Amino acid sequence: MKTQYKSNQKVQTSAIALLNLFFFFSASDKAVAQNNAGILGIDHVGINVPDLNQAIPFFSDVLGFTPVTQLGPIPLDANWKEANHINPNTGAVTIKMINAGTGASIEVFSYADNKGSKAHPNSDDIGASHIAFYTSDINESVKYLKSKGVKILGEPFLTPSGDTAGESWVYFETPWGSKMELVSYPDGKGYEKSNPKTVLWSPKNSSVKKTSDKDFDVKRNTEIIENHLKIWNEKDETKRTSLLNQFYASDVEMVDRHFIARGQKEISKFIVELQQKNPDFRFSAKSLETNHNIVRLYWQFGSKAKPAVVSGMDLFVIENGKVQKLYVFVDGKK
Repeated sequence: MKTQYKSNQKVQTSAIALLNLFFFFSASDKAVAQNNAGILGIDHVGINVPDLNQAIPFFSDVLGFTPVTQLGPIPLDANWKEANHINPNTGAVTIKMINAGTGASIEVFSYADNKGSKAHPNSDDIGASHIAFYTSDINESVKYLKSKGVKILGEPFLTPSGDTAGESWVYFETPWGSKMELVSYPDGKGYEKSNPKTVLWSPKNSSVKKTSDKDFDVKRNTEIIENHLKIWNEKDETKRTSLLNQFYASDVEMVDRHFIARGQKEISKFIVELQQKNPDFRFSAKSLETNHNIVRLYWQFGSKAKPAVVSGMDLFVIENGKVQKLYVFVDGKK
């Protein structure tokens, strides 16, 4: 019996060792593949248009993008056309690269005397694609595009549940018939509420956001934090919403040790819950320090009789004149 136990134990140990080796080499292979590919992200999206003189004004005058570089017209030899599945009778190509704001650039191709298909692929055709542009206010963007004569394909749809809950989207057509999209989720998407390990990139959360000169103004930043306290003490929803719009970014993020609130609505909801649990309590400042566009506020929360039932420190990141990030540190109850 003892011999059998040792034998079974040896088999189990060997199996675990083999399993560990499998995971080790699988992870190593993946790491090697990533390192060898050296891919960091999407540089640009390429699309074909029938006429640059029609497409470029649409991208620049209507969507507000900036054409930057141009190549061509470039004659294409027979070997290139064959390798890239281009009709042998199609002419030279001209390429325009467009800066599309925060995100990938758009590379626009136009072929002279194009002998390729003039029909757009249907939405369910293999190879059909579209570009989606993020907007902080989809209804205003739709209103604007309509004023420019752009065809909107339906009305914005708000996803009610699931991973993309909170996302609004709608398709529109370019003057040459390509389908593109507007998308908006100022308060985040449903899947983000579970604090996943990996979060989808979004232009609204881009790290390339830049501060303005006023973000380093001590007087202005002090005013913002004073109004932050007013926001957290305000019980009138209309007044609180107005203050939030003035002093918090639409995609503001509040990071607490127990949760993360994204967007003004989530933060406002938390404030209401806090006020309902503590109807006689108010926030007040103990001290405030500024360093460029970073502000540190030491606060207390309590009643008139006991104003410091809870104390803590908030760290603010100010961008473009509004609170972009808020990190909350709570000392605890006294």
